Amino acid sequence: MLYMCLGQNDSADLKEVVRQAESDAPLEDAIRAAIARKPKGHDFVIDRRRRRAAVPRHMSTTGG
Repeated sequence: MLYMCLGQNDSADLKEVVRQAESDAPLEDAIRAAIARKPKGHDFVIDRRRRRAAVPRHMSTTGG
């Protein structure tokens, strides 16, 4: 899973591309498409009234 931003839920699942690709080209295309969707800035909006984070996923579970 490739996350566009740690502060958002948008992601690209590259697993199927890797499994089905006979060359690196489809993977490169999928990564480029994901980068094109990446936000221009970070958005770590926290709902302080409800004490909720912008995304339900903790950064420590994202990996890296």
